[in-house]
Amino acid sequence: MSMTVVILLVLAGLSESAGRVLPLVARRPKLSPPLVAGLMVTGTVVEGTVIALWPVAAWAVADLVQPLAAPDAAPLPGTAGLVWTPALIAPLLLAAILAFPLLGPLLHALLVAGVGAGLAAPLAAASGLGWWSAAGCIVVAGIGLAATVEVVRRLTARIMAGAREREAVV
Repeated sequence: MSMTVVILLVLAGLSESAGRVLPLVARRPKLSPPLVAGLMVTGTVVEGTVIALWPVAAWAVADLVQPLAAPDAAPLPGTAGLVWTPALIAPLLLAAILAFPLLGPLLHALLVAGVGAGLAAPLAAASGLGWWSAAGCIVVAGIGLAATVEVVRRLTARIMAGAREREAVV
């Protein structure tokens, strides 16, 4: 992965994190700056990692689907054949910037769908799947990653809320 891609991943993760943390800060203005900074750094790492894993997860799904969709095609190589390039990730950075709630989640979702469509052609070429099958693999990977992060996020929030309740009782 090139340094340009890493920088774009960090910026996209930071923007996604800010889109989630800033509404929390607006609702609770007395949050301490170290807590907000910690949330931003943690969110940047998590969101950047999820974004980085999207093509890898799509490749894994394509590896599972390829024998069903194209039985006569050669098996996929064991290593990921789909990676981020600056041209593929730059629109995702734009989508991350537009993730701020005031600018609209629908526009953000449309841009992410556009980025996913942009990933479909390289995945189709690398895997031997058709474009629609590759797009389906990208959708399944994206939804799977998003659902996993959302479950972890909600479990973490519940655990933290439970710890606060126990502290308040004592």
